[in-house]
Amino acid sequence: MPMFIDNSPPGECIFCKLVKGEIPSAKVYEDELSIAFMDIGQASLGHVLVASKRHAVDLLELTPEEAAAVMQTAQRVAAAAAKAFAPDGINLFQANGAPAGQTVFHFHLHVLPRFAGDGLSVTWKREEPGPAVLAELAQKLQLAMQ
Repeated sequence: MPMFIDNSPPGECIFCKLVKGEIPSAKVYEDELSIAFMDIGQASLGHVLVASKRHAVDLLELTPEEAAAVMQTAQRVAAAAAKAFAPDGINLFQANGAPAGQTVFHFHLHVLPRFAGDGLSVTWKREEPGPAVLAELAQKLQLAMQ
């Protein structure tokens, strides 16, 4: 089945329309900078999307205030999901760019209540490059942060 991809211009994407009330949603929470709503494609019982209200394509386009607001909302939603659904665990998932799995190009993260045997998985190939390579990678990041 084809995956839904929304690469609409700012203000015209599905999440911008949802924020403006132009399309319906099962809203969970909203504040000045963020909005939380049920994902129409439930990966698990209680799957919620938390998005910035302002159109930002990805994490790198958010202001620090927006990033903080979205994470605070995600924490609030996760606490509510823990209470409402009693999951065995909770994942937060966020993707930047198509190669990372982003399909709606308006910043959002997924709050995924997890249940034993739910069929979801988070996997990657683990490599241990050693202390010298790790130190070199850390230095590159430190320099880029200046």
